Amino acid sequence: MSSDDVPIGRRVARWRVRRSMTQQMLADRLRRSKSWVDKVERGVRTLDRYSVIQELAHVLRVDPQVLLGQQRSAPADTPDGVDDIRGALARYDTPQAPEQTDELRRQVGYAWLSYQHAHYGQLVRVLPSLLEAAQAAQTPELRVQAYRITSSLLVKLGETDLAWLAADRAMSAAGNDPILAATAAISVGQALRIQDRDRLALAALLPATNRILSPSSHSGDQEVCVTFGDGDQTDLKPLDHQGQGNHRARGERREWAVGGTLLVQAALAAAGCGEHRLADELTERATGVATSLRGYHDTHRTSFGAVVVELARVLVAAQRGDADESLRRHSTIVRREGWRRLPAEYRGAYLVDVARAYLQVGDLRGAARALVDADSIAPAEVRCRPLARTLIADVARAQPAPAGVARLATVVGLTR
Repeated sequence: MSSDDVPIGRRVARWRVRRSMTQQMLADRLRRSKSWVDKVERGVRTLDRYSVIQELAHVLRVDPQVLLGQQRSAPADTPDGVDDIRGALARYDTPQAPEQTDELRRQVGYAWLSYQHAHYGQLVRVLPSLLEAAQAAQTPELRVQAYRITSSLLVKLGETDLAWLAADRAMSAAGNDPILAATAAISVGQALRIQDRDRLALAALLPATNRILSPSSHSGDQEVCVTFGDGDQTDLKPLDHQGQGNHRARGERREWAVGGTLLVQAALAAAGCGEHRLADELTERATGVATSLRGYHDTHRTSFGAVVVELARVLVAAQRGDADESLRRHSTIVRREGWRRLPAEYRGAYLVDVARAYLQVGDLRGAARALVDADSIAPAEVRCRPLARTLIADVARAQPAPAGVARLATVVGLTR
């Protein structure tokens, strides 16, 4: 049976499973009943409204054309080889080859550079052998970094189940090392957020943040108990007047950067689950940490700094529904020198998120401009990410389509 012959309900079921969703989870995100989802997948209920197909595609993070079974050319930059990464992650036997720490460190450094330059196709090809070498390594730091890189890439490619598995491996490899565990928690939070499990991400990120940016137990400070909308609670320890807390002997700058990154990720997770006040508090604390950092060596590849916190403020405002404030901040930040110093991957990913904010206020030209800029900075961010392709499809349907988007639609293999 060809792809075009597969019933649309079966395609919905396949993508639901691939996104690690139950029928109830999909129903909740669509604000429909589980029975409705079940009937769609069994073909009992016909999907005859394009708006409903669009809604399904948005939740499943695919293009509507994929659910419709329309032929589309494969983007030239789409990485091919995720199955090899899956195979490497599925191995539990430890290779007996002697460890070559220097060579593995070189490979990890090369993989990070490939990721930060958004060379995702290249990275897909080297990760299987890197994971095999890391599995035999006796150096926890290198194992954690290898799994973190893998998880970050899989998040980009929409492979949520594998991204979570790699992040969990990073956490296991960290063992009892609090700094390595904190860096692994960054990946755990990202993997949960891409699955729209922001509350779980927040529950994972806040304790890790507290362990890195905790005041001295003798300082007399009290923990802040944060209550979520559903009554759940978590503790968020306070920071000192400079925002970075009393780091004691652990307070090296590279560790502050890890803590600041955890704060930023937690703020985005809080905004994603509607805890906007907490999101604002967390970004304020991240600002305090960023203020204390000047010229540090980014050992853990966080890219953290004042500009990163400001970018987070943009995305938090957009999540809050204040797209006007979000875009006003955005237009100021991208003119700063610090913006140009960020890795191409970071800037490209951020611009894709900003394009979504432009769409929220109906500014198709602004969304188109952000997508075109993202493509010029980090083409793989636009051509490989399911979210970016969905945004391109939304903008390209305008009549007439904004300049540049028609070209992008062709490049990524969308039909109009």
